[in-house]
Amino acid sequence: VLEQFLQEGRVSALMWEVCQQQAQAGSPELQEALLTKLVCLPDHVSNALQGKNPPVFFPQNYFPLLGDAVIQVLQKISDSLRDGMDCSISFVSHVLGKVCIQGRQKEILSVLVPRLTDLTKSDCIWQRICWRLVECVPDRWMEAVVLGFVQRAPGADVLSRLLGNLVVKNKKAQFVVTQKVLLLQYGHTTAVLQNILGYLSLDSLRRALLIKVLQELLETWGSSSAVKHSPPEQQQYISKAILICLSHLKEPEIESCRQELLTSMMEGVKCHLDSNLPQIRHLGMIVAESVSSKINTDGPVLKFEVKLIMKFMSGVEGLEEIKALNQMIHYTNPFVHIAGEEKTICTPWTNSCLYFFCSDDDLIPYDMSEDKELKTKAPVYIRDCIEVLTGSEDVDKWEATVKALESLIRKNPAASREVSVELAKVLLHLEEKTCIEGFVELRQRAQVAVLTTDPVPVAKYLTSQFYSLNYSLRQRVDILDVLVLAAQELSYPKSHGKTKHSSAPKPCIQIIPESDSPKDWRRVVDERIKSKTRRFATSQPQVELASSPNAFSSVAGHFFFPLIQHFDRPLTTFDLLGEDHFVLGRLVHTLAVLMYLAVNTVAVAAMGKALLEFVWALRFHTDSYVRQGLLSCISSILLSVPVERLLEDMTEELLETQSWLGDVMEKDPDGECRRLALQTLLLMENLKKKL
Repeated sequence: VLEQFLQEGRVSALMWEVCQQQAQAGSPELQEALLTKLVCLPDHVSNALQGKNPPVFFPQNYFPLLGDAVIQVLQKISDSLRDGMDCSISFVSHVLGKVCIQGRQKEILSVLVPRLTDLTKSDCIWQRICWRLVECVPDRWMEAVVLGFVQRAPGADVLSRLLGNLVVKNKKAQFVVTQKVLLLQYGHTTAVLQNILGYLSLDSLRRALLIKVLQELLETWGSSSAVKHSPPEQQQYISKAILICLSHLKEPEIESCRQELLTSMMEGVKCHLDSNLPQIRHLGMIVAESVSSKINTDGPVLKFEVKLIMKFMSGVEGLEEIKALNQMIHYTNPFVHIAGEEKTICTPWTNSCLYFFCSDDDLIPYDMSEDKELKTKAPVYIRDCIEVLTGSEDVDKWEATVKALESLIRKNPAASREVSVELAKVLLHLEEKTCIEGFVELRQRAQVAVLTTDPVPVAKYLTSQFYSLNYSLRQRVDILDVLVLAAQELSYPKSHGKTKHSSAPKPCIQIIPESDSPKDWRRVVDERIKSKTRRFATSQPQVELASSPNAFSSVAGHFFFPLIQHFDRPLTTFDLLGEDHFVLGRLVHTLAVLMYLAVNTVAVAAMGKALLEFVWALRFHTDSYVRQGLLSCISSILLSVPVERLLEDMTEELLETQSWLGDVMEKDPDGECRRLALQTLLLMENLKKKL
């Protein structure tokens, strides 16, 4: 009977009767009971029939049918209003709200939104009916309904027709649209953001909310606490919302709040550029450039190398969308391309540039056919190199020395050891005199060569200088990079071995010699059998690795322990636990690499214990880059320290670390930190299974 009741469209008749009763003050208890039965009918039927219910009662079939019934009731309400008769829409609103709060927005709104979009195009009565439909939804269900419409509306203009000025009339709807979706959530698509912010911009009463939203978005974007504690995905989401807001603002509106926008922008730029995560810094540049160009139309604007950034960040989710949105607020381009035509319209600025580049036809070129490149010989002694790098005014000789220094150090290890510390000091302070290609790499390779040639004194010098005064952050990071590269080189075998090729004969044509001896006959037969045999697999060349001592084993402590000693002692110009957290992040990652390379060394257990204490002291650091490095340190300890030593020396610390890793995996706002914590916990479980 129920199946027939649904298929014959009696649900709409029932809802229409309730709407008429509401207009005449019908029984609220009966209406509440009917509401529950209508919305929960699939559940009731499934419970009664123990899962053997007909297909019409499946949720994916029932709720679209209920959506059709709602449209039929709204049609009758429209007809009644045109005939001058009173009726109530609140029961239909309650049905819609209760269905949406139970998670069936997709099923019912996939029917309602397209139909209401068509019906409200040119009919003001249908628009008023639609507005009343959402306005009469109780506050406890309002969020689910508004989100459903926002997600499924095909555009901001359609959303404006369907919701009207709901955000002005209903505080709950206003909170959802202007606060929750934009500031508290970040999983919605760019289309949802465009719907919401476009909806706010399409009516004069709602545009005040648009300006307020932009100010709150920029305030959040410029909050150092939000930048530190919110994940990169949320930062991208807020950045997209800011750019969309900017595209909708008009000049008088910007003028009214120009100073507030400028203040928020400058604070936000500082917070983003201070971040250790490259994608956060790049987002800050993109948004700051856009805001600056929008609010300072006549004055100077901020300019970053955003195009270069986009080239290297093309793989990051969200940035390409931001780039497209960024272009929405720039209206002028020097080259304007016309779709479908091979034309380029040149502005006066472009014409002047073209004239500049094309007007050199009258210049007479120099005759350079007899010119020869002058080559300057590099010094052949290490001490001469030091003199050239520190005092020579000959630029060509200086360039030749920089290019030849690494090979010279490696060819003359004995001479290099005599002046290793002095040479390391010179290279650490060496500045680029000329525009030499690959200068930074050449200097770094020379530093690594010095360190690997004479590890102990040079490592002592570099680690002592890391915590000294009067060094730039760049120089301190250079020290860390050189230590890692040198440790990698020292820990690898010096020779990769010689390849011992297989002695399997290649197929060839065998010529039978003219001999009657049985011995020759047997040999010929064997060779023919070998040549006729089909081999489906051949042995691979065997590589015999030459065994050589681990050069890093005896010097690992000199690389590691001095770096970990003074991290908590602030200097006048260097504070690792304060504003220099970027260098702290690099230090933590360096310690993780050194720990990993120290596997099978004598000092590995002591290094692991010291590093575990270091991690424990910094485990609640606010910067996500630092926390990522700390988690990498734990993984390096587990991979490098023998399991027996872990259990003997660090049992309690590992149990506490395991509990901390569980908290990080569940609660850390940074997705990479959660991934690393899970990876480390799995590594711990694997070690337990081995035991």
